[in-house]
Amino acid sequence: MIAGLIGCRPKIRVEAEELRQGVCRTKERDRVITTFPAETYKPAWLDAAAGYGGKYLVGSRWVVAAEPEALEGMRQRLGGEIRQLSGFGPTAAP
Repeated sequence: MIAGLIGCRPKIRVEAEELRQGVCRTKERDRVITTFPAETYKPAWLDAAAGYGGKYLVGSRWVVAAEPEALEGMRQRLGGEIRQLSGFGPTAAP
């Protein structure tokens, strides 16, 4: 359902009890869609993803990873909120 709303067909790369993850390839960019059977699994996934940093579109029982400039358009179609995850390691000086 989420993939259809953003105009792609996912290739499933993870099918596990706690999540399902697929990659959608379009002409513009790749998107990674992760869905969870229960909301309780999402916080652990977000904690693990925080190590990579970046922005994600986060909804109820799902997360979409894509280039930051694409997230706002997807948010308008899917809902959710755009979250900046911190990442580990040094950051660039201002």
